[in-house]
Amino acid sequence: MNPAPIADFSNDTIWITIIKAVVILVFLLLSVLFAIWFERRLVARFQQRSGPNWNGPFGLLQSLADAMKLLLKEDITVKAADKVIYLIAPVISVFCAFMVFAVIPFGPEVSIFGVVTPLQMTDFPVAVLYILGITALGVYGIVLGGWSSGSIYPLLGAVRSTAQIISYELAMSLALVSVFLWSGSMSTSQIVNSQENTWWAFTLLPAFVLYVISMVGETNRLPFDLPEAEGELVGGFHTEYSSMKFAWFFLAEYINMLNVSAVATTLFLGGYRAPFGIGLIADGALDTGWWGVVWFLVKLWLLMAFFVWVRGTLLRFRYDQFMNFGWKVLIPAGLVTVVFYAVLKGLSTGSDPLLSFGGEILTLEWRQLLLGVVGGLVVIAVLMLLFPGEEEEKPAKAVAGKTGSSAKPGRKRTKEEPFDAFAGGFPVPPLPGQQLPPSPRRARVTTPAAAPAAPAAAAGEDEK
Repeated sequence: MNPAPIADFSNDTIWITIIKAVVILVFLLLSVLFAIWFERRLVARFQQRSGPNWNGPFGLLQSLADAMKLLLKEDITVKAADKVIYLIAPVISVFCAFMVFAVIPFGPEVSIFGVVTPLQMTDFPVAVLYILGITALGVYGIVLGGWSSGSIYPLLGAVRSTAQIISYELAMSLALVSVFLWSGSMSTSQIVNSQENTWWAFTLLPAFVLYVISMVGETNRLPFDLPEAEGELVGGFHTEYSSMKFAWFFLAEYINMLNVSAVATTLFLGGYRAPFGIGLIADGALDTGWWGVVWFLVKLWLLMAFFVWVRGTLLRFRYDQFMNFGWKVLIPAGLVTVVFYAVLKGLSTGSDPLLSFGGEILTLEWRQLLLGVVGGLVVIAVLMLLFPGEEEEKPAKAVAGKTGSSAKPGRKRTKEEPFDAFAGGFPVPPLPGQQLPPSPRRARVTTPAAAPAAPAAAAGEDEK
């Protein structure tokens, strides 16, 4: 497949570029305000509540009121903080978040003040690598913010974020490699053009599923919000931030949600192209010009609704479960997917004897859909091999490895030994059939209550 050339920006003047940059900036700021309201309303519906409904029609001004509250709150700087890095960290996060949309195509070529230009700020042959690089730099804001605060809880949140980004960035990159192979380019505009007949979400279904899971982990959202787990780290890396410095971190989180949703729309869901069938209405008029912006925004907000749906449905992972899932499930599945689609791509470029089924019975597009289904079955088979059915004795063996410092290699755990929740270095809940040891605090509370009986008995003996 030979996609169309990179979008032509030769007609753009400096004023057109400035207008595009300002529009992207305003779009992201307004989208964040709407996303906060949208999330609160949707989660409220999940929980059979009303949500924001007081400020403005349908509560639409509630996000603006929250922004003003953060702007007017007292700005506190921690004494133990490294002042310069403490101030720069949120700026790094929000700056990197704004940079991604520079290469996202909103629509095809249109006329703006008489200048024919693509609805995209810029593009180049390695635009997707630029996106991955910017998102990787964005984690520096979280790491430096947690480290410079001079507190243990933000530091732990920063360390977790580093491990999280490394783990899920690898899985996300592997999901995108299949797109590069089948589209023949790393340019965002060329990838959109390559999906004229078939969206890669259908052809490369396993890669799309991997990307969707990874993008939730990449943005620190439930069930992967371990860097800011309130029950463990109070508020995580931004615990010591207040006022607008906290608002910048908050802004960066929601812009990153928009970023990964826009990347998924561009690379897997056809970008600004109309859904199948709609483009044929009115002689294709609904798939040209400014209509592309409409279809792009519809797909973008459907993915944003998926973020909210996951948040309102799933519980937070335990940290060891979270890391095991990233390294032992997503990355192996991504490697298998890349190899599988690379082999099929190599077969489909020649005479294609294995996929032609005796001639041109199936068109190229139908073959791609078939390959997507087969690829999904292969990934499912690999996951079944990674997670075989557990035997009845397996939990007991797993418990044997958590018996603390008294455990010896090769020694089986007996039922009389208490379960040590901190044997692995972090607290874990007991498995079915395990019992926690008696609480030391309860023993300290009950012992003083029985102590006064001894002096009273001694006094009785003195009277005798």
